[in-house]
Amino acid sequence: MQSKSADFWGNGLGSGNGFCVESKIPAWAWLIIRINADHNVEQVIQNAEKIMNFLKSIHHDGSARYVRAARNEPLRVGSEVALRLRASPDAGIERVFLRTCPDGEQAFLEMRPEGSGPACTWWQAVLTLSMPVTSYRFLILTGEGPWWYNGAGLLRQIPTDAADFRLLADTQFPDWVRSSVFYQVFPDRFADGDPASNVRDGEFAYRGQTSISRRWGEPQGEWPQAMVEFYGGDLPGVEARLDYLTDLGVNTLYLNPVFSAYSNHRYDVVDYYNVDPHLGGNDSLASLRRAAAARGMRFILDIVPNHCGVLHPWFQETLKNPQASRAEYFTFRQYPDDYECWLGVKGLPKLNYRSQKLREEMYAGSQAIFRHWLRPPYQIDGWRVDVANMLARHGAEQLEREVWEGIRRAVKEENPQAYLLGENFFDGSRQLQGDQLDASMNYAGFTHPLWFWLDHFSYYQHNEPHQIESSQPWPTQSLVDTWAGFRATIPWQVACQQFNLLGSHDTARILSVLKTDPGLNRLAVVLLMTYVGVPCVYYGDEIGMQASDSLSARDCMIWDKTRWDVALRTFYQQLVHLRRESPALLQGGFQVLVVEKDLLVYQRDSDEETLLIIANRGPSSRPAGDLPIAHGGHTDGVVFDEIFSSLRRSVTGGCLSLPDLPVGAQIWRSVRN
Repeated sequence: MQSKSADFWGNGLGSGNGFCVESKIPAWAWLIIRINADHNVEQVIQNAEKIMNFLKSIHHDGSARYVRAARNEPLRVGSEVALRLRASPDAGIERVFLRTCPDGEQAFLEMRPEGSGPACTWWQAVLTLSMPVTSYRFLILTGEGPWWYNGAGLLRQIPTDAADFRLLADTQFPDWVRSSVFYQVFPDRFADGDPASNVRDGEFAYRGQTSISRRWGEPQGEWPQAMVEFYGGDLPGVEARLDYLTDLGVNTLYLNPVFSAYSNHRYDVVDYYNVDPHLGGNDSLASLRRAAAARGMRFILDIVPNHCGVLHPWFQETLKNPQASRAEYFTFRQYPDDYECWLGVKGLPKLNYRSQKLREEMYAGSQAIFRHWLRPPYQIDGWRVDVANMLARHGAEQLEREVWEGIRRAVKEENPQAYLLGENFFDGSRQLQGDQLDASMNYAGFTHPLWFWLDHFSYYQHNEPHQIESSQPWPTQSLVDTWAGFRATIPWQVACQQFNLLGSHDTARILSVLKTDPGLNRLAVVLLMTYVGVPCVYYGDEIGMQASDSLSARDCMIWDKTRWDVALRTFYQQLVHLRRESPALLQGGFQVLVVEKDLLVYQRDSDEETLLIIANRGPSSRPAGDLPIAHGGHTDGVVFDEIFSSLRRSVTGGCLSLPDLPVGAQIWRSVRN
C-alpha cells in the first residue's frame, strides 16, 4: 500500500490549488491513509483521489464569473452581489457557508448549489453589502470535516481575517486602466524632437558636475558624471513617435519626471509648476495631450512629493533664512548642514508633512500641484508617485495614511477617473485597500518573484551589503505562493489595476536578467501580458535592448531598424493586441492549474473564453504528455487552440494532450458558445 500511495501522492499539492510535483504528501493526507490502513488499498486510494479532487477544484476570485453585481453596476453600499464558488462534483462537499463579519460580528450565510455538470458544481449565495469594505471567506463541510477557503487557499485551521476576500463599495476606480497597456518613457533618452532645446556643454554646474551634451546613442559615463549627461530627448520627440507606439499597440504612456531639474532623471525637481524647457516646456506637454487624445491614447506623469532638489527655491530660501516662509517644509537636525534627505542623499532634501502649509501647496489647496496638472490644457490621466512607500514617514512620525488619504481625495475631486499609482519595491498592501493608492508598481508581487524563478534570487539595497543573493534556482511553488500571497492581501478590484512590469529605469533590462535567452525572454513577456493587473513595457524592451544595470537601462532608444529584433517586436505586438482584446484578460479570473519543477500552468477565464498559459523555464523541453485540467472546470470535448502555432487539442479524460513544450510559453484558447 505504501508504494502505491506514495506513487499517487508524488503529485502533491501546494497552495494556490496547484498540482505540484515538488511537494510531498501533506501530513493530514498521510494521517487519513494511516487511519484507513486496515481497509482495502483501492478504497484508500479512491479516498485520496476524492481529497485531491476537492483540493484542486475549489476556486473563487473577485472576477465577474465569481462576483456578480446586479445589472453589472458599480458596487455600492446596499448593492446585492451574487458570490459563487466552483468545485468538482465529486469533491465530497456536503454544505458551504459564506462567512462575513458585518459591523464586527461573525455571520454565516448558507450557499446553494446553483447547477452541476460533469466538470463542476457552482455554489452561490446573494449578499447585500452593508459596509464600504466587506470581507468574506468560505466554510466548506465535507465527510473529512470542515475546511476554510480564503485568498490564501484551503485551510484546516481557523484563519485570521488578513487574507479574506474583500469587496469595496462606493470606491472610485479608473475604468480605463484595465484595458490599458502602458509604455514607460525616460524623456531624455527616447527621441529628440527639437535639438534647439538641448542642454549645452557647460550650461550649468550641479553638485560638482558640469552639464555635458551627448550625441544620440553615445555611451554614458560613470556616476556621478552620468547624472548631468543629456542626449536631447524631449516631449516633441515623444509626440513625433506616437505613431510608432500606436503601431506597437500600447495605449497609455508613463513618463518619468518632466518638471524642471538639473539632472537627466529629474527626480531633483526645482519647479513643480513648469515642464523643463529642455524637454519643451509647458506648451509641449499641452501639445502632447492633444496629439495623444487624437490617437485615443492617455498618459500619466511622474511626481516626487517626498523630496525636492537641493536647488529648489523652497530649500534655497530656507538655507539663507531659517525663518523663511517655507522653512517648515524641511527638517533640520542642525542648521544649515544637517537635514533630513532621501536615503542620505544631500541633494534630495526630504519634505516635512507635519507642515499643513506644505500639504496645501502640494495637494490640498485649490491651486495645489497635484491638482494643477489634472486640469486643462494638460489634463493628465494620473500620477505615478515616486517612493510612495516613504512619503510622510519619519521615525516616530508616521503620517502617511492621512497624507495619502488627502492626496487621493484631491486627485479624485479633480478627476474621478485619474489613476493614482505609487512606486513601492516592497509590500504596498496597506496603501492598496481602496482609500489611498489605486495601484503600486508591482515589483514585489510580480516582477521580482518572476526574476527569481527564471534566473536566481537576488536583492539589492542602498546600504551595505548592497547585494544579497543565492545561486539556487527558485522553486516554481515559491513563485506561485508569492504571487498568491500578494494577491490575497488586497481586494481583487485593486489587484486588477496593479502595475506589472519586467523592468524599469531603476532595474536591469529583462533580456539581460535572463542572459539574453530568447525563450525565457518570450516566456516573461507572455506572463507580463497575461497575469492579473495591467502590463507596462519599458521603452526598447520590445526591440531587444539590453542593460545589466539601472544606468545602462537608461541608454538611448534605438531608432535604427537594422539593429532591432523585429521578430521580438512582432511578438510584443501580438501579445499587446491579445491583452487589449481578450475578455479573459480584461475581466477574467485567475487559477493555477499545474505546478512542476520547471513548469507553471495557470488559466484566465471569463464567461466568453478561457486562456491556458503554459510556461516552461527549461533547461530543456518538457516531453509530450497529458496535462490535467479538469479541476479548472473543463469538460471532455472542450477544444483549445494554441495562438502562436495554431495547434488544436481537445480535452480527453480531464486532460489536454500536449506536444513537446520547448523553453518558453504557450497560450491555449477555448471560446465558449
